[in-house]
Amino acid sequence: MLSTTAQQCPYAEGADAADAADAARARRDGAGQDETGQDGPTLSFDRNTPYVDYTGIDTLLGLQRPRTDEPAESSFIIATQVMELLFALVQERWEAARDALEADDVPGALAWLRRACNAQDVLKDSWGLLADMTPTEFNRFRDSFGEASGFQSYGYRKLEFLLGNKSAAMIRPHKAMSGVVDQLTALLERPSLYDAALRLLHRRGLPVPDDRAERDWTRPYEPSAAVEKAWEAVYSDDRPGNDLFLLAEALLDVAERVTGWRHRHLVAVKRTMGGKTGSGGSNGLTWLARNAEQDVFPELWSLRSTI
Repeated sequence: MLSTTAQQCPYAEGADAADAADAARARRDGAGQDETGQDGPTLSFDRNTPYVDYTGIDTLLGLQRPRTDEPAESSFIIATQVMELLFALVQERWEAARDALEADDVPGALAWLRRACNAQDVLKDSWGLLADMTPTEFNRFRDSFGEASGFQSYGYRKLEFLLGNKSAAMIRPHKAMSGVVDQLTALLERPSLYDAALRLLHRRGLPVPDDRAERDWTRPYEPSAAVEKAWEAVYSDDRPGNDLFLLAEALLDVAERVTGWRHRHLVAVKRTMGGKTGSGGSNGLTWLARNAEQDVFPELWSLRSTI
């Protein structure tokens, strides 16, 4: 007969922890009653509210430090900070998808790519925070941030590396930030999200060349006619049960959103400063237009002209 004593039950420790959590929630629920015994929110705390402590709201709101009296500068700072937070979230999800592909876990990768697309939608829409900024408003605070430029965003650079747009030179702006250099170098030297997908196709027997399954990951990805043929083979079976077909379409969802974000960036800059030289020294519109025209996961786009 199996013993039911707590000492011998392998699940006892987990059960005790769950019971303790339930009891703590019950105490919190009871603490929310008002003088008449009716349920309501807890209104009395001896220190910062748990919400403020958990989310770091005081710190977060203290990070908006405009350098001029121009109201539009606050919108500019907040929009930039929102995007940086979303860069980090998208990075986390793309890395999880890449790692799932490397582990032959296509369902897991698809789940992470879907979550990434949700974050990318918010990221693209965040340009709306700057949609009504006029050139005169921008001019009144532009000089206050000197050479600061989105081109220097290491959060955005991590995303570009994950997409396969590798460049060791793009790490140089951050050379004084050793931790950032280490993070970017790690992404530079590992397969990108797209590389991981191609390696999966290669393991599944699709005609992805050997030199695409194993290569110098620090080099930028270059389109390949052979890779396009491999994806064409995937698209020849578009049944819902073909996980590689679902992966191809999920990657294209990611790519489309990247292009959409880049285009919104281009339009925002064009609207607020036109063709002026960017604060970081680049020809702003020219560089952004070239970036917006660059296909993400190129063979997934080019094959559409041949299928």
